[in-house]
Amino acid sequence: MQNWYLQNGKDSDVVISSRIRFARNLKDIPFPTKFSKEQAKQVLEKVKEITPSIGYGLKFIDLNDLDDITKVSLVEKHVISPEFAMNKSKVGAIVINDEENICIMVNEEDHLHIQVFSSGLELENLKNLAIEIDEKLDNILHYACHEKYGYLTSCPTNVGTAMKASVMVHLPALTMTSNISKILNIVNGFAMNIRGIYGEGTQSQGDIYQISNKQSLGITENDIIKNLNVITEKIIEQERMARKYLAKNSIDLEDRVYRAYGTLSYATKLSSEECKKLLSYVKLGTDLGIIKELNDSKISKLYLYNQPANLQKYVGKQLDGYEMEIKRPEVVKKIINE
Repeated sequence: MQNWYLQNGKDSDVVISSRIRFARNLKDIPFPTKFSKEQAKQVLEKVKEITPSIGYGLKFIDLNDLDDITKVSLVEKHVISPEFAMNKSKVGAIVINDEENICIMVNEEDHLHIQVFSSGLELENLKNLAIEIDEKLDNILHYACHEKYGYLTSCPTNVGTAMKASVMVHLPALTMTSNISKILNIVNGFAMNIRGIYGEGTQSQGDIYQISNKQSLGITENDIIKNLNVITEKIIEQERMARKYLAKNSIDLEDRVYRAYGTLSYATKLSSEECKKLLSYVKLGTDLGIIKELNDSKISKLYLYNQPANLQKYVGKQLDGYEMEIKRPEVVKKIINE
């Protein structure tokens, strides 16, 4: 089965992906901010022991058994966080399936970060899957939960449902029409966070933004999903209107997207940063039917294998920065001509 990030989903001209995450802690072990190395290992042992009984084809993998390139490749796919991947002293693990649409980080900021992913806008189905997995784990492991405050977490802002719902959106037309800051302000006004592609403290790259709920206390999971869906649908509508507006001056738009496509097709040296900028225009051109030579599947592959660690995975060897800039356009051409 194809990995979720190479699939095409609902409204995927604008919404690249959706994610639901639950933060959970075991009730009889101190939280990661306070636990000892022995207690951290105890959490790993408990989770490792019960992994076969969870189902979904999940496998337990100790973080120390993954090489650095594999860890970074998972960060680039947004399956694990950069902090979790880069912490060498971390007693951690992941519980993951082959499609990588389910990934539980063990001993990140909390004992468990249960995450489920999908391409396109798919929050409701993801929430149901996450709750299903969550209930199975709670029945065996028993979570730290307060009658009044809900699930208890290392970070006070996650207390309550301890659910973070997020969508990754591609907004090139709102950027090109200089309406992006207006949209970002509106999103912030609706108690939502809007951030760069790797979450908190990161910048947007290639006109891609992550939108997620700020509040998890005093609000239900259903309300979080409903609010995020409403905001996301408004953004989809605004982005599509901006695209229609740009399409009226079709020569300018075609010139911009075909220049980007031409550079991608014929460059002999490309940085990841430049490639992301070009891909933003090329995805826009493909979604609008201007570029006929590409499809959604190729666009997804180009996004994935442009990134340093996944590029090295694709070619099967370690590369330095300069070698990557030479190898990247070769891989791009290969995917375009598949």
